Amino acid sequence: MKKIFITTAMIALLGTSVFAKDGGKKVEKAVTVSYTVQNQFDADFSDATDVNWTVTSNCQKATFTLNNVKMTAFYNLQGEYLGTTQDVAYSTIASKAKKQITDKYKDYTVADVIKYETSDNVTADQTVYFVDLKNTTSEILVRVTPNADVYFFKQVK
Repeated sequence: MKKIFITTAMIALLGTSVFAKDGGKKVEKAVTVSYTVQNQFDADFSDATDVNWTVTSNCQKATFTLNNVKMTAFYNLQGEYLGTTQDVAYSTIASKAKKQITDKYKDYTVADVIKYETSDNVTADQTVYFVDLKNTTSEILVRVTPNADVYFFKQVK
């Protein structure tokens, strides 16, 4: 249940993306990132560049570049690490999942794929993918589990 809640919260937060314009680690003046989160982020992502923080009523989010890859790290308001996201190619998805998407969503085309990685003490690392599918009248998100199963996640439009 905790994983479902975290995944749902993460996708809800993915709707607003913030991209850094200046180089270096930077925190905007109006944003107050907790000391704990800032220190944890610096330890976990010490080589990160172009860091830009956003604090919402739900989480603290750092958008950054690591090894030439644009990523976002999420922390809850209590300072606990929730996971990271990054855009990936559709080819990253397992063949089994691609077949399910093709069969179930014939009228849709793939727009974007987001890889969401989390780690918790119970199940170790978990990686799920969210595939944005569009057609002429609607847009949906489907979730691809670590077992390559595909589930409808959210109606976007």
